[in-house]
Amino acid sequence: MKTALFPGSFDPLTLGHDDIVRRAAALFDRVVVGIGVNIDKKYMFPLEQRMEWVRQAFADLPHVEVASYEGLTIDYARSLGAQYLVRGLRNPADFEFEKAIAQTNRELEPQIETVFFQTRARFAYIASSHVREVIRYRGDYTLFVPAAVRITS
Repeated sequence: MKTALFPGSFDPLTLGHDDIVRRAAALFDRVVVGIGVNIDKKYMFPLEQRMEWVRQAFADLPHVEVASYEGLTIDYARSLGAQYLVRGLRNPADFEFEKAIAQTNRELEPQIETVFFQTRARFAYIASSHVREVIRYRGDYTLFVPAAVRITS
């Protein structure tokens, strides 16, 4: 069984994330959306809310799961038996950042491959940090998030 881990904070889940998960789900037998918990980071939305958004957004894909974890992503991937890490790339800066992480992960665990998905152009400008700012200032954030986030936020 080909298992992929898509790690992130998903604070909140965006249309870009949704696109990446759905494209990964077409390639892998099991996709785990792993919500990393970093005690030094301040999140806008609680972990359980973010997990529920993922559950609802991908309810139509039974082989997509959501879980939370602490510690190194590569250790969590190993604990899942994942052979792949999925990462989305919006722009060249994302590539440089993600490439360094992928190379580090390869050194730590050569058996786990990082797979990059280039974000579709129509979602490339969407970042969770921008969505949080729109929400903070009461703008129309619904343009940037899946229906599951629109309904429950």
